[in-house]
Amino acid sequence: MAKVIKPGNIYGIKEASQIIKSGGLVVFPTETVYGIGANALDPKAVNRIFKAKGRPSDNPLIVHIDKIDWISKLCVDVPGIAYKLASRYWPGPLTLVLKKSSIVPENVTAGLDTVAVRIPNNKIALSLIRESKVPIAAPSANLSGKPSPTKALHVIKYLDKKVDLIIDGGPTDIGLESTVLDLASKIPTVLRPGKISLEELRMIIPNIRMANPKSKVKSPGMKYRHYSPESKVILSNPKKIPMLIKRHANDKIAVIHTSKIKIPKNIESFYCKNLEIMAHNIFDKFHEYDSRNFDLIIIESVEEKNIGTAIMNRLRKAASEIVN
Repeated sequence: MAKVIKPGNIYGIKEASQIIKSGGLVVFPTETVYGIGANALDPKAVNRIFKAKGRPSDNPLIVHIDKIDWISKLCVDVPGIAYKLASRYWPGPLTLVLKKSSIVPENVTAGLDTVAVRIPNNKIALSLIRESKVPIAAPSANLSGKPSPTKALHVIKYLDKKVDLIIDGGPTDIGLESTVLDLASKIPTVLRPGKISLEELRMIIPNIRMANPKSKVKSPGMKYRHYSPESKVILSNPKKIPMLIKRHANDKIAVIHTSKIKIPKNIESFYCKNLEIMAHNIFDKFHEYDSRNFDLIIIESVEEKNIGTAIMNRLRKAASEIVN
């Protein structure tokens, strides 16, 4: 079983950094979700991430750094806009895809000539990277295809015996993974939407576009089904939710919604008064409802604008049925 520590003093971070330096796996919080980290420059350590998660080897990882200076070491042919965006949004939930340098192992990038990098906006994550003195490759700390973890408890459920240390830093702030922006293409392209929206980035990069779902996989979350709980998930137009509740009357149902829909008293209901609350709680609710053996989670679809685009991106990948 993995040791679980609270980040109350420097000794916990020192212990975690020694594990990273020696090729081990450490789970740590970021502002988005919890990550399962290894030395990004050690291909054997990186392979342990893929094995622990059951992650396909053609699914690239994000490399977490603590200083913009790392860009010049990890990347080549870096466009000026990358430094402009990094100066504005780092530390923060924006990942940049750039041409990789020769020091980045091929398994980190799934054999691509690009690497995804970001500086997380979390004191624990930054302390760990700084103390380890190496960039840390860290996808979400879940089994491949399962809901991302936003609390240490979610990690313990799936990875307790597969990692060396878990740092419990409490709930994450955002609850959805970072925005991933490809700057290695001719046209800057959002590969994965997140809190930093396409609309916001367009103010800086007018010709930015959203990736075609069938385009080449350069980022986590593009190819495989993701974020799925054990419970069945139906993504629904709010007007159809009462009908779905009646159709599945014999199931144990939970409803996550933003509209003021009348939900029967015998049905579990989680009302989100805004989309930030929804984003923060989706994965946590998936984990909770699984632990309570719900058969079905019905989720109201939301407008695909700003953070709503990121929410719908995750929900489409999680849902086994979509009702318009």
